[in-house]
Amino acid sequence: MLKLKNINRKFGDFSLSEINLDITEGEYYVLLGRSGSGKTLLLELIAGLSIPDSGEIWINNQNVTGKKIQERSVGLVFQDYSIFPNMTVFGNIAYPLHSRKMKKEVITGKVNRIAGEMNISNILDRFTQNLSGGELQRVALARTLVNSPRLLLLDEPLASIDASLKDDLKRTFRQLNRNGLTIIHVTHDYREAVSLAGRVGVIHNGHIIQEGTPEKVFNEPVNRFVARYAGIRNFFRVKFFRENAFWKAVCNGNFVFNIAGNGFPAEGLIILKSSDIKIVTSEPVERFDNSFRGTVLEINPSEYGMEVTVDAGETFYACLPVDEFKLLQIRESSTVWITFSRSSAIALPGSG
Repeated sequence: MLKLKNINRKFGDFSLSEINLDITEGEYYVLLGRSGSGKTLLLELIAGLSIPDSGEIWINNQNVTGKKIQERSVGLVFQDYSIFPNMTVFGNIAYPLHSRKMKKEVITGKVNRIAGEMNISNILDRFTQNLSGGELQRVALARTLVNSPRLLLLDEPLASIDASLKDDLKRTFRQLNRNGLTIIHVTHDYREAVSLAGRVGVIHNGHIIQEGTPEKVFNEPVNRFVARYAGIRNFFRVKFFRENAFWKAVCNGNFVFNIAGNGFPAEGLIILKSSDIKIVTSEPVERFDNSFRGTVLEINPSEYGMEVTVDAGETFYACLPVDEFKLLQIRESSTVWITFSRSSAIALPGSG
């Protein structure tokens, strides 16, 4: 469906460098990155609003590198919607059809059909100044989809939407994808990638640094930058060594992790998910791969329960379900033990 071959584009002091991407028909691909990482520029290159300095863009087995957006069967929904305020909702959706000089009855039929699919038939006669963010997003989607693109490009489509409306729009995107539409969705929010993507790419400083299923990328991040997107807060610079046929990692000269795997470099990072850390109030009787005594520094509510910060010689952040936290009956300054398996301590080469 879409192939990007060695795409390079310099824009001021910023550069997209050696971008290679292969997206199949019917895929939902989420490109994740911070503001300024190059994700919107990449969408503009795919759409034909910008031309690469070098490399090729192929859509449906055709080289479209120098072609205009009208020749690419691509639809782009901008982050700011780009809705015409002097037109009604009907006029906004119909605009690209008028530019193609279609007959009035054909335009009316197409607009009514897509408005029904987007659940905005009841606002076709309204002007857009007083529409909600969710309504504006649906109008922008309808205006793009009325041309029946093969590939839909979404630029931060949920960034300006109230939380209460995001789930409805996600359902709309999923349904469009289930109906066969190929979607590339760029965002800075990894939760969107987890809930929508069949495949995700992480872009940083103009490079795609990791690709794969959401499960693969967020469970096996290649570096500290990707791990932070997965909400991981526990990072430790370590030196790796082998002892009695087992691998270990030492942090700051004395704090030792037991880790799984083989063939580690001299130095690297240990990352540990907050949800993989267990807390008990007395020294564990059972043997655990990693068990350390510490002091509770802070207790704060989190998105998924309660976050407990523990000083065990290094600072650890553990996330506990609320019911589990209540049973512990701990407070700040309590003495606790933290435990986690050796397979939970993910080892990465380099400094991340």
